[in-house]
Formats: sequence, C-alpha cells, structure tokens
Amino acid sequence: MHPVRWLLLAPLLILLPGGCATFPGQSAGKPMQTYMLAPEPAARAPAPGTGPVLLVSTPQAEAGYDSRRMAYTERPFELRYFANNAWADDPARMLEPLLVRRLEALGRYRAVITPGAGADAGLRLDTWIEALVQEFQVAPARARIVLRVQLTDLAGRRILASERIEATAPTPSADPYGGVIAANRALEQALDRVADICAGAGGE
Repeated sequence: MHPVRWLLLAPLLILLPGGCATFPGQSAGKPMQTYMLAPEPAARAPAPGTGPVLLVSTPQAEAGYDSRRMAYTERPFELRYFANNAWADDPARMLEPLLVRRLEALGRYRAVITPGAGADAGLRLDTWIEALVQEFQVAPARARIVLRVQLTDLAGRRILASERIEATAPTPSADPYGGVIAANRALEQALDRVADICAGAGGE
C-alpha cells in the first residue's frame, strides 16, 4: 500500500475498537430491554411438612449462559446474543428463589433454605443450567432450557437422585420477547420436574 494511503487509514484502524457497544451485541443509541424469569407461581404452600430440611444450593450455569446476555442460535454449535435485550440478572441467580418457592409448595419439608440460612440441612439440591436459549433453526422457533439436578442425602453421604431435565416451548413471536415468554413456560415445566424428583427421592 502507498505510504500516504496507509497513514490515512491508520487512525481509522486505531479508532474501530473504541466503537464497541457497552453491552455485548448492543446497538448504539438503542435502549436496553430487560426481562425476568418468572413463571406462573406454584399454588400457595401448605403448612410445613415433617420431612428433613432441604438446602437449595446456589445454582450454577455453564459457559455461555453465566451472564445476563440472552442467547439464541440459528445453527448447531453457534451461540449468539441478542442486541438490546438482556436478562434482569444472571439466570442462575433468578433461578434460586424459583426453586425454593416450588419446593416449599410440596409441603414435605420442615424448611427449604438457601446457603447462609444458618440451619442444618438433611438434604441438598444442586442445580446447573446447561442451556437457556432461543432456537431459530426449528419451525416454529422455540425456547429450550436444560437443567442438571442432583439431590444428596447429607447425613448418609449418598446421592438420592441425579437427572438431566430438558424442556421446550414454542415462541409466540420470533423475537426476543417471544423467547422470554417461551422460556418461562419451559422453565415452569422444568421446575415441576424438579419438584417430582425431590418428592420421589426425599421427603416425609
């Protein structure tokens, strides 16, 4: 390249990184839309049961789903993130109180607690988010959530149940908000399955 042309282009190359959005995938000048994971609440919890105290450990998330970014995919093995759309908090953090409320509704445990509650627990539920994604490579588009759960008897030091839960729901519209609606419907299915696992493996 001619030296003069190179000198003209060099400042542009230096400035390009500075044009990156403040949020991954965000377009400049557009407001960020934030969404909640908040499926339909379970029925009012009955009186506490006589079963053991259940500790719901802080959920974890696999790489790619461990931030507020809303993931989508248009082809296998490629994960992308919506511009101008994000979860209000990391999905794993939003999942914790949802698990507690759903398991309280079983009415089987003396208490359902989280880390730091200062109480001794007989059982512990560990949860990992393996996927929370809107999929456009299928028709109609859908939201898919995959949870891995493990229920452990702390006193007996044995695993009572371990399962990979996958739930999907079609999106009512092929946009981020449609994905949010579908994700909450899929999560409701997954929470019901978690409750079934816990009810069958440890309780009264």
